[in-house]
Amino acid sequence: MIRGVLAFLFIYGGGLKLADPKAFAATLSHYDLLPEMLLPVVAVGLPALEVIAGIALLFNLPGGLTVITGLLALFVAVLGYGILTDLNVDCGCFGPAGQQSLRQAFIRDLLLIGAASFLYYTRRTRAKLKTNRLP
Repeated sequence: MIRGVLAFLFIYGGGLKLADPKAFAATLSHYDLLPEMLLPVVAVGLPALEVIAGIALLFNLPGGLTVITGLLALFVAVLGYGILTDLNVDCGCFGPAGQQSLRQAFIRDLLLIGAASFLYYTRRTRAKLKTNRLP
């Protein structure tokens, strides 16, 4: 269930941003972290990676959870930067329609990291149980 919800959030969020990459590039520009020439590449590449990682997680393919955890760490760092520099912008998490404050998105992403950590824990526990079974 947790894996499916996490996967859906990434597929949905990435898909919304891919539907309007110019709007996402405009949101990214407010953070002032990327050179102007990289904005279009990141505005398409990042959401594409979100969708691919979400699909990989949904089907429990290798690397899906790792990429999503890495993306969440990146998002938390960027949102934290925005909070510390007192940016007054939309987080850009769910495209132009998903208005959310940086603090709300920061807390949500920390919770999602907790969910990803739980998935790592359950995966590891299942692997240990498999190796400890008697033949």
